[in-house]
Amino acid sequence: MTLPFHCQKQSASASRGMVVTNHPLASAAGVEMLAAGGNAVDAAIAALFTLTVVEPMMVGIFGGGMAHLRLPDGRHTVIDGLSSAPQTSHAGCYRPVGDTPGPEYLETVDRENAVGAKAVASPGNLKAWCETLQRFGRLPLQDVIQPAIRHAERGFAVTPYLAECVAECAADLARDAGISRLYLPGDAPIKAGAKLVQPDYAETLRLIAREGAAALYGGALGDAIVTAIQKAGGWLGRADLLNYRTIEREPVRGSYRGFEIVGPPPPSSGGVHVIQMLNILEGYDIGALGFGSSEALHLLAEVLKIAFADRAAATADPAFVDVPVAKLTSKAYAAERRAQIDLHRARRWSAGVAAGESANTTHVTVADADGHVVSSTQTINSLFGARFILPGTGVIPNNYMYLFDPHPGKALSVAPGKRITTSQAPLMALRDGRPVYALGLPGGLRIFGSAMQALVNLIDHGMTLQQAVEAPRLWTQGQMVELEDGFPSITREALAALGHDILPVPHVGGGMNAIRFLPENAGGGLEGAACWRADGTPMGVSGGLAREGMRFWPDALRR
Repeated sequence: MTLPFHCQKQSASASRGMVVTNHPLASAAGVEMLAAGGNAVDAAIAALFTLTVVEPMMVGIFGGGMAHLRLPDGRHTVIDGLSSAPQTSHAGCYRPVGDTPGPEYLETVDRENAVGAKAVASPGNLKAWCETLQRFGRLPLQDVIQPAIRHAERGFAVTPYLAECVAECAADLARDAGISRLYLPGDAPIKAGAKLVQPDYAETLRLIAREGAAALYGGALGDAIVTAIQKAGGWLGRADLLNYRTIEREPVRGSYRGFEIVGPPPPSSGGVHVIQMLNILEGYDIGALGFGSSEALHLLAEVLKIAFADRAAATADPAFVDVPVAKLTSKAYAAERRAQIDLHRARRWSAGVAAGESANTTHVTVADADGHVVSSTQTINSLFGARFILPGTGVIPNNYMYLFDPHPGKALSVAPGKRITTSQAPLMALRDGRPVYALGLPGGLRIFGSAMQALVNLIDHGMTLQQAVEAPRLWTQGQMVELEDGFPSITREALAALGHDILPVPHVGGGMNAIRFLPENAGGGLEGAACWRADGTPMGVSGGLAREGMRFWPDALRR
């Protein structure tokens, strides 16, 4: 098959375990756990803690996320560690800038919901990671957190990716002395190749290694953080930390051309809408249309528009809103929506909500030889979250309050205890009950559309894993169609002729991390792939211990 792009990275193969993250040091931390006798859960948690050090702009212990786990007995579960609105917050706690849908709809006076203490929601990451490790891992927290402590204390070389992210939001970072000391040395953005040392954060991680999640949720660390946030005018209180609970949720399931698709349920819209879009596409021979053809891309754009028109119903905390999951994921509803698509002309589908979800997140995909699989998407929301460091801790808090509608009386309005919504899509695809693919990516609103396209690339277009994660993407929520530069100009012209308003962009979404499970009749094993949109690196473990009873045979012969 001839494709209109060339892969920039190579996949990795292994037999005993595979770790794919968006930084080589995080992947190495996961592999270290596998080599020490840990399982995929140990590896994933070690990688996430390390990412809080080496990819600090994307993820932290004071953030939130969703982890999709497959266990050796075949059971799937989703651990919801998403952030929630503090108890003292309320529907009118911000002053919106605009009242009509558009770029300013989610903006507030003085950007209070995006930057600073009032942007911070109750964090779930640390509790979710520690609970997941205790329930499903093999190694103690003290061992799993060591790579993160090592890199925070000794430092690591800043990648160009991190340096560019610092430069992008340097003006906000300069407003806080603590964060600017680290990332704006000499009042200039830190350079690629510079060594970044985080001594305060190393001490925080050591405290967590000793006390676990209790250090934050009811301990001295949490008390110090709450005091600092409230002093700065934030909503977060001690009760928010004490009362925070993770939620174990049943995943949503669908089917596509003989594959079972398993993903996260609401308050994530990712699983629901991936299944919805695949259901609609199942009525077309996408493979015959060819990857990158205007006909295939037209269909992808239209199903994305449909998904966003329905998104308001699916993107909500199910404790506050009745989410019609069964209807949105049904084949019958897909047939209704498919009948409305014009194959020869772009349609205007009304978008349900304004877009405000940050594209800055991270994702890890890990598997071991025993049948544990982890697909986990975690974030502090925007680049560097609320863009300040909690004094003396090295911790960068989330700015998850930006995901709520600042207008009262809306489905996504702020309410005490309400969980934030997300487009995260840590997915797995099974065949005959066996996992075939596990994947996910960062990218905010663009996550679930990009994950869907990866599955189409694999299932319909027969791409290799590496090709599927690196392939050019498109995205739309009902207005302009963002088309990555990897598509040729003739394709853009053909789509424009169909009525699409095309916007060429350098990238859609973030770095995808995926694993393919090779069939037993092909020797089994694991393949990992990461794409060019981040510092993604797959690392695997093969080989193993000596054969049972093995001795150094020359010595044995001399006896």
